[in-house]
Amino acid sequence: MKKYIISLIALLLCAGAFAQEIGNFMGREQIVSPEIKDDGITFRYSAPYAEDVKLTGGFAPTVKRETPFGSMDMPGNIDMVKGENGLWSVTVPLPEPELYTYSFIVDGVSVNDPNNIFMQRDGTRYLSVLLVPGELTENYFEANERGNLNQVWYESPTLGMTRRLFVYTPYGYADSKDKYPVLYLLHGAGGDEDAWSTMGRACQILDNLIEKGLAKPMICVMPNGNPTQYAARTLMIDEKPRENNGPGAGMMSNDYPKSIVEDIVPFIEKTYRVDAKPKSRAIAGLSMGGGHTIATSLMYPGFFDYICPLSMGIGGMRFGNSEVDEEEMMNNYKKQFTALNKEGYKLYFLACGDSDFLFESAKNLDKMLTDTGCEHTFFVTPGGHTWSNWRIYLNTFAPKLFK
Repeated sequence: MKKYIISLIALLLCAGAFAQEIGNFMGREQIVSPEIKDDGITFRYSAPYAEDVKLTGGFAPTVKRETPFGSMDMPGNIDMVKGENGLWSVTVPLPEPELYTYSFIVDGVSVNDPNNIFMQRDGTRYLSVLLVPGELTENYFEANERGNLNQVWYESPTLGMTRRLFVYTPYGYADSKDKYPVLYLLHGAGGDEDAWSTMGRACQILDNLIEKGLAKPMICVMPNGNPTQYAARTLMIDEKPRENNGPGAGMMSNDYPKSIVEDIVPFIEKTYRVDAKPKSRAIAGLSMGGGHTIATSLMYPGFFDYICPLSMGIGGMRFGNSEVDEEEMMNNYKKQFTALNKEGYKLYFLACGDSDFLFESAKNLDKMLTDTGCEHTFFVTPGGHTWSNWRIYLNTFAPKLFK
């Protein structure tokens, strides 16, 4: 009996201590980060034992850093101040409306904001997100009438694989009997089929534009542009070895552009209710996807009536140890763009930032289009090779499609 009483007392003491801990936890003030106010944004991070905590992100003052592409403006660091109970904080002036990613640097180690549920995946990195409301970002928020995003597997005989792509169908698609035009939207190097829907906010942008009557209802197909991948690496499927798998192979090889026209488009036009004509096909892509856009449109002139390469051009680029005869390459381009012009199209929309490391190549493309008589728009924005520009470009060219 004595042992039983002692054990019962010990159990009650443990239960009481546990209840107190729960009470302390429940009573602890929730950390709000980021906290957006009219005059600024406050970031907070709990690190009682840290000696130094900094904040960095797209809104931070820039500093010059050396990269493989030369000296570039990159986000700097903002010092945070340690307060009571080891809570670090800093308030920064309200930045311009935009979608920013950010992180904390705790004693030299980069960490995400544990109090912010809004995150994005950028290849193999996960980043905390700050979305500042304003006119520029109004289409980045959820619309009232929202379409659907589906993950779809398809056969690619060209690449010898079963692959995954994302398909956006607009609001009302399921209840309609209409046939829809299709935008094939391609990502850049390091991305995958999830890039445009996550970092590009493609679904939100299209939802808002369509709801406002600014863009025609359309299907948007977002494939995986890495020819060795069955799907995004997050699925943990081993990649398929390929002979042409060196630097730049994803863009320079013709296999993937061929698979777009001969595998992906037929699958979409068989599976979805679409208008299977060039006037209802658009292709667009950023960076590597811009290269795929250029290559596909030249390999299959007349197949797409709307062509939109973003942050990409021609000439002046090297991949690995490849040797390219610049003059011969430009002469070949001249023949191809002449053929494209002869076949005809309705829109050629080229866009690039004026501080993008590929701006010179974009200017080369602009000149080639002009020299071969190809009617086009060269849309130049401030800034560099960033998602902030690519979201603006989608907002800009989507209303021009299928008109």
